Amino acid sequence: MRNLRVLFLIMAVAARSSVLAETTTSAAPDPAVTQLANGFVSGTAKVNGTTLHYVCGGTGPALILVHGFPQDWYEWHAIMPRLAKQFTVVAVDLRGTGGSAATSNGYDAANMAEDIHQLVSTLKLERVFIVGHDIGGMVTYAFARRYPQVTRGTIILDVPLPGIEGWQEAMNNQTTWHVGFMQVPGLAEKLVNGRVADYLGYFFQFAKFTDEDKAHYVKAYESPAQHRAAFEMYRAFPANEKFNAAQRDKIDVPLFYGAGEHSPFAKLLPKVAADLRARGWTHVETGLIPGGVHYLVEDQPNALADLIEKYASAAKTTEK
Repeated sequence: MRNLRVLFLIMAVAARSSVLAETTTSAAPDPAVTQLANGFVSGTAKVNGTTLHYVCGGTGPALILVHGFPQDWYEWHAIMPRLAKQFTVVAVDLRGTGGSAATSNGYDAANMAEDIHQLVSTLKLERVFIVGHDIGGMVTYAFARRYPQVTRGTIILDVPLPGIEGWQEAMNNQTTWHVGFMQVPGLAEKLVNGRVADYLGYFFQFAKFTDEDKAHYVKAYESPAQHRAAFEMYRAFPANEKFNAAQRDKIDVPLFYGAGEHSPFAKLLPKVAADLRARGWTHVETGLIPGGVHYLVEDQPNALADLIEKYASAAKTTEK
């Protein structure tokens, strides 16, 4: 019996060590996380050949928040404490951004959706509601398409979807000039290296970013590996287009597809919704965020929080 008890003890320690190897909590508190209060913590997890950084807090059904460019998890910081009153909130850094490790490849939306899927599994979350903005919206679409069985609902915000109606129209708009620039192999790296603050500053002028916000995002993209990762996400758009165009299976996951009232993408909503329905998506709603443009948390935080609470609450299940 004594030997059996010792064996059980060894097995328990080994199992705990395995979990700790997969996920760790930051020992040095991040001031940006500390300011959130309400028990938010910063952690990392080894998933899909990389290491993802995330910030997590709150209780209730799981709510995953996926940022766009040129932002990281901090995009959502203004509304995370409010959302954490109803949900377990997990804001993720996409691979290569902020605290997540850069890799040589793997920046297509379908693969980054796998990153998040493995993170969800590692954190033992069930039936998640996922919200994505900009490139994060492309990842959200791929996540729901690949893993509908673990997705209880989605919100995709202010982004055209490669391979879906409206994509080419959006790419022909002068507001998307940066897409072609970032896709040229090697050119963006040469011109942006050492000038990250100047380059990102162009985008910061289109919303109410504070000096603190700007400094945070510059740091999230500052190293050559980090801004190369961002460029690779744009270079993966043709792969995203191919993946999305192939998706025709019926999918019952509720989807809200929205844009800022004054966004150049606002006029695309009816086209996108019609094409998604034609491609098998049975439950699609659209809407505009009043007063918003592209950076919706900065433009209209309360309206966006209202929207997320409305749809994520409607999709609640008894699973925690």
